[in-house]
Amino acid sequence: MTDAFSSNSDAVLQRGVDVTSGSEAPLENVEEQYQIKRTCDFINNNGFKKVALQFPDEVLVHSVPIATEIEKSTSAKLFVLGDTSYGSCCVDEVAAEHVGADCIVHYGRACLSPTTRLPLIYVFERRPLDLEKCAAAFREMYPDTQSHVVVLYDVNYSHAIDDLQALLTPSYPNMVVSTLVLDHCHGHSEPPGVGPGDPGVVREFGRRCVLKAGLGVRDYSVFFVGPEGAVLRNFMMTWNRVRFSAFQPATSTSRAESPAVNRALMKRYYAIERAKDAGVVGILVGTLGVADYLAIITQLKETIRRAGKKSYMFAMGKLNVAKLANFQEIDVFVLIACPENSLLEHGDFYKPVVTPFEMEVACNRGREWSEDYVTDFRNLLPGGQNHVALGSEQEAGEETDVSLITGALRKHGLWSEEAAVPSDDPSSLVLRNQNLTVAQTHTAASYLAGRSWQGLERKLGETAVTKAVEGRRGIAIAYEGEGKSS
Repeated sequence: MTDAFSSNSDAVLQRGVDVTSGSEAPLENVEEQYQIKRTCDFINNNGFKKVALQFPDEVLVHSVPIATEIEKSTSAKLFVLGDTSYGSCCVDEVAAEHVGADCIVHYGRACLSPTTRLPLIYVFERRPLDLEKCAAAFREMYPDTQSHVVVLYDVNYSHAIDDLQALLTPSYPNMVVSTLVLDHCHGHSEPPGVGPGDPGVVREFGRRCVLKAGLGVRDYSVFFVGPEGAVLRNFMMTWNRVRFSAFQPATSTSRAESPAVNRALMKRYYAIERAKDAGVVGILVGTLGVADYLAIITQLKETIRRAGKKSYMFAMGKLNVAKLANFQEIDVFVLIACPENSLLEHGDFYKPVVTPFEMEVACNRGREWSEDYVTDFRNLLPGGQNHVALGSEQEAGEETDVSLITGALRKHGLWSEEAAVPSDDPSSLVLRNQNLTVAQTHTAASYLAGRSWQGLERKLGETAVTKAVEGRRGIAIAYEGEGKSS
C-alpha cells in the first residue's frame, strides 16, 4: 500500500507489463486466426474509408501483420488502437472517434456490452479446444443423461461450440447451449422468438439461453468452457443458486466450482454497509462506450441525493490504488463500467469501490439485499429486469438506524431543509425533527476544513516580486540535487 504514496523512481522507468499468454498463434495462421477475409468484406461492402483496429495487450504483437493483410485487400486507412482508455474487453469508441474512424474492428476477448455510436464487428481469437476431452469431461460431470444443463463459454471458443453441441446433443436431450448476443454488431439481427420478452429466454452478459417451458435458471446446472476469470465469476455471482462446473481448455482439465460465492457475497455486503455509512460518494465513470452509461449516472446521482449524501463525479480510466488515493475526502466509490470490470477487489484500495447495484441497495429504500445479485447496470434502469423506482420526494424523509460496522447512529434520507414543505413566507422557520435529526457534516468541504494542510496559500500582496530563476529538474519523486545543500 505504501506504493500509493511513494515508489522508487527507477522502478517506474523499468516497470514491465504482464500480459496473459495464449495468443501466440504462428504468423502463417493469421489469415484464419483473425478472419482477414471477413474483415475485408465488412470494410469493402460498406465503403468504410477509415477503420480503427482495437487490440488487447496480448494480441498487439500481431497488429502489424494483421493490418498489413487487411491493407492488401482494402483501400481504407487503418488505425491501430492499442492502449485503450478503459478495459480492453470494451469497445473504445472514444479513441476511434478521435481519429475520425468510420467503424471499429474489435479483436480478442470482449464483454459484448452494447454500443451506440459506430458500426462494429468482433473478431474473436480462435483458441484451440480439444472436443473429445471436453465432451468426456461433460459426461463425467453429468453422468445422468437427463440432466438439465446450460453450456456457457468464453467468446474465444465460440468457433468450436457447434461441434461440441453435435457431440453431446444425441445423448443429452435436455442440454441448452447458449448463443452470443451480437445484435448491436453490424449486419446482425435478432432471430425471431428469442427476444427479451419471449417465454423461456434468458439474456445475461451477452449470452442468450432458451430454456424449456416451465423451467427457470435454478432448475439447470451450468457447464462453462473457458478460463477462470471475469465471465465465470459474473455468472456465478448472478446465478448464485446454480451448481457450476468448468472445463479449462488450456490444460484440458475440469472441476466442479467451489461454493466460495457465498463468501464473496458477504464481502460485497460489507461494502454495502460501508456505502451506507458514507457521507461523500465518488462516482467513477469507467466507460464511455457502453450504452446507457449516462442514464445510470443520472439515476445514481439522484439516488445518492435522496439518501442525504453528497456525490462527486470522476472520469478515470484504468483504476489503480494510486489514483484513488488522491481523493481522501471520498468515503466510498461507485464504479460505472461493463460487467467484467465492475467487480473490483477493494482490499487493496483505501476506500471501498462498489457497483451501482450495491450503491442502490445502500441508498434506495425500495431495494433490499437478496440472493439476486446484479452486475450489469443496464438492468437497474427503467425497463430493466431489476429496476426499482425511487419513492417520491415527500416520502424521502429522514430515517435513522445503527451502523453494523461502527455501531454509530446514522441518518438516511434528505436533509431536514430539503425535505421540509416550502413556505410562501420567506421569514418563516422550519421546525427540525428533534427525535430523528442526526448531525451530518460529511462533505468534501468540511473534510478540507479539518485538514492541517489545505493547499498552497496565495498570500496576495505579501510576497516580494523576484526575477525568474532556474527551476528543478527531474521527476516529482526525485528532483536532481534534492536534499543537497546549495
